[in-house]
Amino acid sequence: MRINRALRIGVGAIALTLAAATATACGGGDDKSALDNAKDGKLTIGIKFDQPGLGLRNKDGSYSGFDIEVAKYVAGKLGVQPDQITFKEAPSPQRETLIENGQVDYIVATYSINDKRKDKVDFAGPYYTAGQSLLVRADNADINGPDNLKGKKVCSVKGSTPAQNIEKNFPDTQLQTNDTYSLCLEGLRAGSWDAVTTDDIILAGYAAQSSGAFKVVGKPFTTENYGIGLKKGDKELRDKINDAIEAMIADGSWKKAFDSTVGASGYQAPQPPTVNRY
Repeated sequence: MRINRALRIGVGAIALTLAAATATACGGGDDKSALDNAKDGKLTIGIKFDQPGLGLRNKDGSYSGFDIEVAKYVAGKLGVQPDQITFKEAPSPQRETLIENGQVDYIVATYSINDKRKDKVDFAGPYYTAGQSLLVRADNADINGPDNLKGKKVCSVKGSTPAQNIEKNFPDTQLQTNDTYSLCLEGLRAGSWDAVTTDDIILAGYAAQSSGAFKVVGKPFTTENYGIGLKKGDKELRDKINDAIEAMIADGSWKKAFDSTVGASGYQAPQPPTVNRY
């Protein structure tokens, strides 16, 4: 009996140890806020990995794009150097979950501010204002704007504002959703669908990278305010990020970052937005 009891105690102790280790590995043992992490000199920032000119993971493992420059500038204002930033991929359908679970400190990933998302996360910004548009193959003469979408196959990303807009306002369109825009582009190139839709600034980057295979058509037909997503209720962090965005615009770093990233494709920098302090 004593042996069995000892075994039970030993097994129980092992189980408790494993449970504690699992909780720590999943972040359950670390309740630090984003500002706590910044004080320690490190931040984890969610970005896109597949958007040329905005958020791109390069073949050498480095990162480039306007969103990357915004993310680094804000981090600098929070006291964190670029080499102490961990960039984590933030696909559109996963952004709220990444923030809510504390897997990222904030997200800079062409993240449109809307009321539905504000139920789950907070936003600083906007730091950029875009508009939804359409990307088609260069030889396509049938689609010149949203009025030509009836009966057409259009691809966007799951959980994105452009996908929701097509579904709601263009019900005669055959909407196809994927996890990433790179998958949408592969299908467009192969002829699986007729167009890809997202914000004009994103599509401009893809068109510039396509060596003439794609073109952006029509004028933007929505207004999308890009914000920096962060944990719900963290007013102190939101205020500090808003301060950083305003400083980036005021000291010329915003335009310099745009011109060196998106601007390299020939896309002209618009007027920077006014921070609304949502």
